[in-house]
Amino acid sequence: MNPTSPSALQTITHILTHCRTVAVVGMSPKPERDSYRVAHYMQVHGWRIIPVNPVVAGQTLLGEKVFATLSQAVQHVQIDLVDVFRNSADAAPVVAEALALKLPAVWLQLGVCNDTALASAQAAGMWAVQDRCLKIEHARHIHP
Repeated sequence: MNPTSPSALQTITHILTHCRTVAVVGMSPKPERDSYRVAHYMQVHGWRIIPVNPVVAGQTLLGEKVFATLSQAVQHVQIDLVDVFRNSADAAPVVAEALALKLPAVWLQLGVCNDTALASAQAAGMWAVQDRCLKIEHARHIHP
């Protein structure tokens, strides 16, 4: 993280305070998967979850319409945060699409180790964080 970028703690606090509509990219429809559990937790605690390009396409997940792409989703709803549940090969294009759409924040989940994608998001002024341990369930201790 460059010296002018906010710290991970500042980013998480900002996301928890200001981001209420979340595009979840790569969510699994299986309740035992982390992506589903985190999305469910967020929904129960007041976030609106917009599934985008889920692991199994064509299903309704958590009561919302499933979109194939972020650009398709933003035509229908204002998105505050992109939560990426994809492996590192998929993270860079998702972050690039989020940047092109001028979305304000991205949370790279599940140990997505794509430093280039994270750095490009931060350099563009996006609130961006990645860390395997910074799932929403744990972040609630920072900002209940």
